[in-house]
Amino acid sequence: MRDKVEALIARRSDDVFLTREFARLGGEDQVIRALRELVREGRLIRLGYGVYARAERSRLSGRPVLTARDGFVGASREALTKLGVEWEPTEAERAYNEGRSTQVPANAVVRVKGRFARRLGYGGNSLVVERRT
Repeated sequence: MRDKVEALIARRSDDVFLTREFARLGGEDQVIRALRELVREGRLIRLGYGVYARAERSRLSGRPVLTARDGFVGASREALTKLGVEWEPTEAERAYNEGRSTQVPANAVVRVKGRFARRLGYGGNSLVVERRT
């Protein structure tokens, strides 16, 4: 099972994977066990319940680090999109991107419409969710 999961991850260009994407490979328990093994080996990082991200070993520390292009922010946004959650950048981020502010948003914050109760986090960072009205 581990080889099947690893082969599917290698074929995909995504940086984030949901447990349900591997459902056709076998039983849920088998898939979760294979994903847990890949996390232990440092090939994946668990961001939250049923959400995993591609990783590689750091040359400096030897610990697994995210390979997502935009780091944790990019990985968490990709996860939200895959989970079917409507999200948008916060006002502070839009102001920075439009040149109305010089203050760089430091935290991973998104505005979501509707309900979203999962926690996404990695390496001391966690996704902050604001409710959109």
